[in-house]
Amino acid sequence: MRILFYNTDDKKKYLKGILSSKRYQHSLNVAAECRKLAEKYGEDPDKAYFAGLLHDVCKEMSPEEQYRLIEESGFAVCREERESRSLWHGIAGAYFVKSFWGVEDIDIINSIRFHTVGRAGMSRLEEIVYLADLVSADRNYKDVDKMRKLVYNNLDEAMLEAFVFSIKSVVKKGGLVPVCTVEGYNSYTRLLKNEKKS
Repeated sequence: MRILFYNTDDKKKYLKGILSSKRYQHSLNVAAECRKLAEKYGEDPDKAYFAGLLHDVCKEMSPEEQYRLIEESGFAVCREERESRSLWHGIAGAYFVKSFWGVEDIDIINSIRFHTVGRAGMSRLEEIVYLADLVSADRNYKDVDKMRKLVYNNLDEAMLEAFVFSIKSVVKKGGLVPVCTVEGYNSYTRLLKNEKKS
């Protein structure tokens, strides 16, 4: 049953039909990175691959369609997310896989929902998808190699660094920082401070 559920052949076919070749390749890269990170950090590799593959399923839908899915989802969505179109695809995607493909695993749903914004109290799978999206093979931003090393060395430190990177990027562009992102940054800052104390 589990093998059937995580069978990605039909999902790949669907994604290939709706995404640009660049976005489709990115989805494959993130899925592959998720599998590697899952193997390193003790998560189900097939489940991680599945979540990574689908993280951008709604990325290239029209803004109107994305917002319709957000409204239908019933998910808690903060004002900053509603006012930031670039964040809609994660929320829409989480609801899409739930309603269109019947995905009921809250861990997969949350991994897609929060893969761009992050949050406090992320599960290991959520962390894996969040970081895999940041360090997948197609990423080439400054310091990406440093981030890749950190991801495979210390997951908590990598998460904090990723939140700092994300917040700086948003502020530089004059964007809005969602409440959940700030809470995520604070939670990992506290976590690392407590780890150093002990």
